[in-house]
Amino acid sequence: MFVGHKKRIVCMWFPRLASDRALKVRPVDGPFALTLSQHNTDRIYCLNHQAEALGLHRGMSFADARAFCPSLISQPARPDLDARFLTALRRWATRYCPWVGVDGEDGLVLDISGSAHLFGGEAGLLEDMRARAERARMGVRLGLAETRGAAWALAHYGQTTGEINGLPVAALRLEPTTITALQRLGLRSIGDLAVTARAPLARRFGAGLLHRLDQAMGRMPEPINPDPEPPHYAVRLTFPEPIGILSDVMAAIARLLAALCAKLHDQDAGARKLVLTLRRVDRGSQQVELRLASAMRDPARILPLFDRGVAEVDAGFGIDVMRLEAVIVEPMLACQIGTQTHQPDRLNDLITRIGTRIELENVQRFLPADSHIPERSFTIACAAFSDPAQDWPGHLISHRPRPIRLFGPEPITAQGPQPPQRFRWRRMLMTTGRATGPERIAPEWWLQDDTWRSGLRDYWKIDTREGRRLWLFYTPQNPGWFVHGEFA
Repeated sequence: MFVGHKKRIVCMWFPRLASDRALKVRPVDGPFALTLSQHNTDRIYCLNHQAEALGLHRGMSFADARAFCPSLISQPARPDLDARFLTALRRWATRYCPWVGVDGEDGLVLDISGSAHLFGGEAGLLEDMRARAERARMGVRLGLAETRGAAWALAHYGQTTGEINGLPVAALRLEPTTITALQRLGLRSIGDLAVTARAPLARRFGAGLLHRLDQAMGRMPEPINPDPEPPHYAVRLTFPEPIGILSDVMAAIARLLAALCAKLHDQDAGARKLVLTLRRVDRGSQQVELRLASAMRDPARILPLFDRGVAEVDAGFGIDVMRLEAVIVEPMLACQIGTQTHQPDRLNDLITRIGTRIELENVQRFLPADSHIPERSFTIACAAFSDPAQDWPGHLISHRPRPIRLFGPEPITAQGPQPPQRFRWRRMLMTTGRATGPERIAPEWWLQDDTWRSGLRDYWKIDTREGRRLWLFYTPQNPGWFVHGEFA
């Protein structure tokens, strides 16, 4: 007859996970705290031992904390980095057992049933956890019990093992309002709650209270669901004989791309950055980096984009291992199945090809901006990381055209509010043939702009007899004429 292992759960709580992570990157000798803006107020998010010893605590106003401790060193909190760090700790904890899950924002829960003997028993396993956390300069508190709820209670309220009846009701992971109400009724410990009639508790506090109590006592199961490992977008190819001819390398890349793009397709994702590593027989290696203008997973489109980078590789005495990895991946919507054949995005392919020569950031496009000021009516964005504009604001369409060339205002000699019949611009004498306007543009008073401090501008489109089509403006509050642009 097979006898199963008794359920044993370990809770690892890192009470200062955020500050420990930050101090691992940049150690500080003295009181330290991370701050986070909440409701337009900077508050203490996490702090180290020295700061706690001075009476500071989480949720405290940062201004009050600085008043209590002028020597407090602080930096902004990064919850996103804390989450990534906790994920890395979860992967590390799989050394103890395969069933490891994330518990809140600063804890892990492990099902060590049947694996403690690998570390000399439960005491040896817990000691190994403490020693490794201490070497990593991470504060940790451990709880070991037969249920997840009991392990959490022991870790958060100062006991590693033992009974939970003497622990406060807050150890049941209840809402603060429920905890306060129970304490007012004189139910201060889990033991007090366990011997109280269940029906009145359910009527007053709902089923959630009894649900948490039953989980801690083992009367209701609470599974541990490990997070799935994120997909790994990398493929590798080893050759029995070294290769060095360009055509052979490109053929190998085609095989790698087919396997990698199949993985991307299964995950409804596309690659934005690919790194090809080529290892030579002398153990040296070279990398070819390819940044794409849009998420792609079509091997036929990606393969030609490697031509330039691979051509510059020094194969030496030959390449025996090639590895291709998608280091930046984005979600990619599945294409609708229909009768029409999908056409490759030629513009994105062109941007990628140019970007491999001059860097993607240097391939730019114009986008409309919400401003009637000519200089601010557009922005310049990286073409690879922005979508083309589908429509431009009304003041830029044909009935109010803008010049194709816009430059800084250049003064000309003229008087009066009406366009001059003759004027000199850039050492050229111009004669006005037709004048269209005026279009009055007021400055955006809420912005500081030295070039528009003169006030209103009356713009005119001037067709000169010499063939130049200029954009002039007149400033009525400080009389003067300027050339601001030129039409095609």
